[in-house]
Amino acid sequence: MNDYKLNFEDTATAFSDKSNLDLKKKYRLFRMINSPFLTGIGTRFTKMAFRMHLPVKKIIKRTIFPQFCGGETIEECQPTIDQLGAANIGTILDYSVEGKSDETVFESTKNEIHRTVTRAKEDEAVPFAVFKVTGLADFALLEKVSSNKELLKQETTDWENARKRVEELCAYAHSLEQPVFIDAEESWIQDAVDNLAVEMMEKFNQEKPIVYNTIQLYRTDRLEFLKESHEEARAKNYLLAVKLVRGAYMEKERDRAEEMNYESPIQSDKAATDRDFNAALQYCAENVETIAFVAGTHNEESVQLLARLMNEKNITPNHPNVYYSQLYGMGDNLSYILAKNNFNVSKYVPYGPVQDTIPYLIRRAQENKAVVGQVSRELDLINRELKRRKV
Repeated sequence: MNDYKLNFEDTATAFSDKSNLDLKKKYRLFRMINSPFLTGIGTRFTKMAFRMHLPVKKIIKRTIFPQFCGGETIEECQPTIDQLGAANIGTILDYSVEGKSDETVFESTKNEIHRTVTRAKEDEAVPFAVFKVTGLADFALLEKVSSNKELLKQETTDWENARKRVEELCAYAHSLEQPVFIDAEESWIQDAVDNLAVEMMEKFNQEKPIVYNTIQLYRTDRLEFLKESHEEARAKNYLLAVKLVRGAYMEKERDRAEEMNYESPIQSDKAATDRDFNAALQYCAENVETIAFVAGTHNEESVQLLARLMNEKNITPNHPNVYYSQLYGMGDNLSYILAKNNFNVSKYVPYGPVQDTIPYLIRRAQENKAVVGQVSRELDLINRELKRRKV
């Protein structure tokens, strides 16, 4: 039996580039996030404050924003890129502006993502670029396309424009040989996103993995979707590239299913999600020569499982088809220990104007509240490191 195991209790490594002051700030913030009451009040107040044009931007930029975001611009992210790069951790610049419905904004977002692709190509410390289709297309339009409903004339034009934006970004990434992620969305618009991702993979993943689709394993159908996607890629002679995550919209998905009286697409419990996520890791590891994959997770058991599978199958830690990824501001005990052991690892580093990243930050707070034990684990690790430093 393979007893290969990484030491994720090594807080000295996990927080090696954090000052005592940084750790104390981080501890106070996670204490707040760990309180559903305080998170709820903070979320409602922030939304209200921006609606009323109250001067809260400076407060947010000094508190929660720097814990989970790299800055408001690519340039402001440079210190974060440098800090992570010094620990052999890659940065994924995630322009976190979403939920818009204006063609001018979509074009502006496309141009900004174009800049992140360029930036990634220029720096080995930025291994991937990423975008959400909801940053490039209207949500309601994606819902209608996913439902296979007939589009009106203007909607047809808007959809073709959206598809062109996606293709332009993927073609540019391909011309630079720069991998790019297409992030996952809510289930009722995901079919449109999946179809775009498959179309782009078939065009641009002929020689190497460039375009990555994202698979949310908290959905009951996604493990089978992964296997079917692999079979299709092999049949059409292109490389499947996927980012595996548990999922980001659980409560929203269940509420909508109940409200609209259809069967929820979400797993019945966490154990079922864990089972499918780990099965997906195993499937990808078994097919590592024809699937490039990224394990996007903060779950220590899943990270240990993949590291052990790689050891068992003699897959080198720095194999180009295997990456690990965590969110900036969380899971440092995973990221830094993985990097120390020569695994490919990266951090999602969101950036953008403070007001436009608020939906992202609110979702992070709500997700963290919903993930049982995750924030408590972060608090415990920080507390242990502060005690180790005798602070």
